[in-house]
Amino acid sequence: MATPSERLYGLLVDDDEDHGRGVVRGDPEAVPGNGVKLVSAMTLQKIGDRVVDAKTVLAWLFAAMGAPAFLTGLLVPVRESGSLLPQAALVPFVRRRPRRKWVWIAGATGQATAVTAMALLAAFGGGAAAGWGILAALAVFSLSRSLSSISSKDVLGRTIPKGQRGQISGAATVTSGLAAITVGVAIRVFGQDAGPRTFAVLLAAAATTWMLGLLVYATIREPAGDHDADADTSDIGRALSLLRDDPPFRRFVIARTLLLVSALAPPFVVTIATRETGDAIAGLGPFVIAQGVASLVGGRTWGRLADRSSRWVMVLASGLAATVVLLFLAAIRVQAVAALALTYPLVYFVLALLHTGARIGRKTYVVDLAEGDRRTEYVAVANTAMGVLLLATGAVSAAIASLGVEAALAFLAVLGLAAVPVARSLPEVSARA
Repeated sequence: MATPSERLYGLLVDDDEDHGRGVVRGDPEAVPGNGVKLVSAMTLQKIGDRVVDAKTVLAWLFAAMGAPAFLTGLLVPVRESGSLLPQAALVPFVRRRPRRKWVWIAGATGQATAVTAMALLAAFGGGAAAGWGILAALAVFSLSRSLSSISSKDVLGRTIPKGQRGQISGAATVTSGLAAITVGVAIRVFGQDAGPRTFAVLLAAAATTWMLGLLVYATIREPAGDHDADADTSDIGRALSLLRDDPPFRRFVIARTLLLVSALAPPFVVTIATRETGDAIAGLGPFVIAQGVASLVGGRTWGRLADRSSRWVMVLASGLAATVVLLFLAAIRVQAVAALALTYPLVYFVLALLHTGARIGRKTYVVDLAEGDRRTEYVAVANTAMGVLLLATGAVSAAIASLGVEAALAFLAVLGLAAVPVARSLPEVSARA
């Protein structure tokens, strides 16, 4: 008779493949329970992420507190680069841990602590001082996130077989989408009059989700790996040499960079929406709702497709995102379309849907590409390289935006089109391809 975990896992994942295939160590019977716990912990983390969103919620909080505008401009770079850049340096630290779930738990603890500090600053601070304090807490949050990011792929690869990993990420994306819709509706209804203390309550609730998530994660039955006590804490060059000596991995990093079209284009869509429709803060609520609906609709579908071919998911996501951006640029040249408020949340929704596919595709691909400690290095080096390239690409698109937001979107569309042949050239690594 199936256990509750097995029944729930059967609803979440198409597990017609043998549970044990592809798991390096451990009991195959633990796969359903581990899968449910992974989805639960990832969902709790993603719920918190929806609240601690540098592009929306934190930016609104800064406006409500009266923080200087230049501090608002630092939110996204600190959030993104802080969680990506340190990862290559963290490889030796992670490799010395036979069970990587404790690294994830340490990262979750740091994130919960940082968000709690943000909540206190929002409740009792204001102006530039509170802005700088929240920015410092966000830096701690991002550095802690790098620990969770580098370890989570290892735990997923050790506990879930090929052919099911994408569906685990997809299921968590779906459930977190419901939370995003709730937050978006609240912003739409109360956003016009929301004060700093309202945001403080949201942030305190977000901190709780990380604490609950780490409690769930601690119960995962992760098989122990080799304890690399001799890992060199200073040998970053060994990890970075992967980019030089491993052509498939190098092409993956290039493809991932070009996939930024779906990540960087949405804020420009919001900028044009604000310019054309003149919506106040509450008008951003539909964009948060659109993000949630995209996760709800796309998570499970993209997860299943990624388990069949994560390479083709990246191809589709990049090509379609570039096409949508180009069609959007053509459409808003028509005044009636540009003045229609519904145009912008709709385009934002489609881009968010495609970005969901891009994220699930690339995460599944890098987990399936390697095994053991090589997977740790792949994830870390890819993320560190991505941190550097994200700053560079963001700087270029920002510079081009000085010529007009439309010019920046056109540049990102070109990147997306360039990603198609690069992603197609990647070797197939999915179990069901």
